[in-house]
Amino acid sequence: MAELLPLPPGFKGFDPHKHLRIYTRHLPHWRQDGATYFVTFRMGDSLPESKIDELKTLRAHWEYTHPQPWTDEAWRGYAREVMRRSEVWLDEGHGVCYFQQQRWIKDMNDRLQYFNGVRYQLSCSVIMPNHCHVVIRPYDGYELEDLLGAMKGVNARNINAAIGKQGEIWEQECYDRIIRDGEHLYRVIQYIGRNPAASAKPKEKWPRWIEPGWVQAGWGFES
Repeated sequence: MAELLPLPPGFKGFDPHKHLRIYTRHLPHWRQDGATYFVTFRMGDSLPESKIDELKTLRAHWEYTHPQPWTDEAWRGYAREVMRRSEVWLDEGHGVCYFQQQRWIKDMNDRLQYFNGVRYQLSCSVIMPNHCHVVIRPYDGYELEDLLGAMKGVNARNINAAIGKQGEIWEQECYDRIIRDGEHLYRVIQYIGRNPAASAKPKEKWPRWIEPGWVQAGWGFES
């Protein structure tokens, strides 16, 4: 299907001719001006300590079997494996899961939409009980980390104020990938569209969203 459709309005995939910046924390992150990203950000208590330890063991084994210097291909393979495992665990619903409450779903959705069309193009999103997935393209002059940090920061302050607590709610580091092309974008959109089924919510309460212009262009959820 994706091969037969023109790319949706505003989408910009990976450009092999443009400069690519790479930095690393626990995960590698690729940055390219003007690119569209698939991002997952999660709450700090969404992975049990046993799973965190499993990821640490995975990292140690990967470093042992992949001597430096690390290639982009090797980094990408490692990042995919981390996210593959993490997605399964996230959908198990560990932690407080604030987004089981409609109040906090609305608050997070307000954060996602607040600067949409001003600082970034938000094209697709889903709010799961303990994590979020988004398709987002930062506008010139704005960094992805700053945009996501602002969204999470306001949401965390609102939750803490309501429950009378202090402290971190969100895990600081996100998982993100530059979306390569239309085929990759199609798979991302359908993954986001199907993800709420993992939380066993009634379908009418699935907190997913996609830009209406994309739906009109044929890039909507298929289920």
